[in-house]
Amino acid sequence: MGSHGEDVKGRVCVTGASGYLASWLIKRLLISGYHVIGTVRDPGNEKKVSHLWRLEGAKERLSLVRANLMEPGSFDTVVMGCEGVFHTASPVIKPTSDPKAEIIKPAVDGTLNVLRSCKKNPNLRRVVLTSSSSTTRIRDDIDPKVPVDESFWSSIELCEKLQLWYSLSKTLAEKAAWEFCNENPIDLVTVLPAFLIGPSLPPDLCSTASDVLGLLKGDTKDFKWHGRMGYVHIDDVALAHILVYEHEKAKGRYLLSSTVMDNNELVGFLLARYPSLPIPKGFEVLNRAQYDFDTSKIEGLGMKFKSMEEMFDDCVASLVDQGYLPSVYL
Repeated sequence: MGSHGEDVKGRVCVTGASGYLASWLIKRLLISGYHVIGTVRDPGNEKKVSHLWRLEGAKERLSLVRANLMEPGSFDTVVMGCEGVFHTASPVIKPTSDPKAEIIKPAVDGTLNVLRSCKKNPNLRRVVLTSSSSTTRIRDDIDPKVPVDESFWSSIELCEKLQLWYSLSKTLAEKAAWEFCNENPIDLVTVLPAFLIGPSLPPDLCSTASDVLGLLKGDTKDFKWHGRMGYVHIDDVALAHILVYEHEKAKGRYLLSSTVMDNNELVGFLLARYPSLPIPKGFEVLNRAQYDFDTSKIEGLGMKFKSMEEMFDDCVASLVDQGYLPSVYL
């Protein structure tokens, strides 16, 4: 990669293109001059994809194609003409009866299906996998004096015991990806974002954005289990994906987090900043590990994170703009 204009920007694939993060990543890739092939389950579903066609550069440099994570070979032709693949797609649904079948199997098998297709492409430069900071911090031996970094892995047993199915799915999928790419000649980099905050480009809010909206409207039920969390602006996460894709020296895992806060610190911050919002006054204190994140690795590549003020201001403005919050709250 270089900086000599659009002629050097190649063709890249983004899986799960209509998602919360993937939409932002595609927006940033198009602004940067890339040709983007986005995979979705149904390219003809206007409600799911119309926001992508409105992005700057979409008419000229975006293609949306059908692909299914659970269908072996589904990504073969999609990734064949690409120099880079950004694998963001992963189930985040709340399981109904069988979490292993509904969340864990699709996450692991879907990741391996994409990587098997990548292996067939001799011109592939790098794969960037969207993992999660939850693949590092769910352990019962965390020392509050030692910040969590990329060398940490969550405990599979603890995830199962606490029924943290999303965290378990991300941990197992990332481990499977590293195992596959260590055995095959694929240059893999993984990004581990904390909790994403910011404007939602898709009209339907995903579970992450819905949880935030609920909190801003005074509902504690989805946030009360979060305890202590890292927070990061969604645009920073999109930019970090491109940074680790383009940077020749990027390798391994990269934690992405601006600020780590307990629930009660978070609502204290929100109450002071948005006094007219019906934000909960406080949460029951959970017996959770105190930790902070060490993000010096991604900062070493030049990454600078937006503040809590910026991420929530952008988030609230977007929710008002989309009609989820009344404009009186701006």
